[in-house]
Amino acid sequence: MYVLWFEYAFPRGPWERGYAMFLEKETFSTVIKSTPLVSIDLVVVNENEEALLGLRLNRPAQGYWFVPGGRIQKNEKLEDAFKRLTKEELGKEYSMEQACLLGPYTHLYDDYVFGEEFGTHYVAIAYVLEVKTDELKLPLGDQHNSYRWVNKAALLQDNSVHLHTKWYFQ
Repeated sequence: MYVLWFEYAFPRGPWERGYAMFLEKETFSTVIKSTPLVSIDLVVVNENEEALLGLRLNRPAQGYWFVPGGRIQKNEKLEDAFKRLTKEELGKEYSMEQACLLGPYTHLYDDYVFGEEFGTHYVAIAYVLEVKTDELKLPLGDQHNSYRWVNKAALLQDNSVHLHTKWYFQ
């Protein structure tokens, strides 16, 4: 039996803290096909007013530069999800009180994590988080294979930055 952790792209670690939500691939696909997923997007800005972008390894938005973030899990409080995602995506835990709510956004994709048979619908709750660049320990290999800091003007002009990321800076 193929068992999939709800945060598919993280093959190690986070379930040890009690956040695991195991679903079979078929069940998870049905969830994605049938309902929106809720996520937190982290609009991370450094002391030079540059935004952090990661090059996405997984669908949807594979191959695009995108802000860090991830799904909120079943029975996970928003505050806990924020702490978990900042730790996993940035290498340092931050609380929601350290961020500023940017707002909810609708993200629609033509594909999903396992293929192109149907699309993915996210309701992304975006937060702006100001950080010092040297505080972060950015992980490679789970969600992103590289990172870069980009100023707003360059980000908005770059075709390799996903449209949904650009929305946060317009």
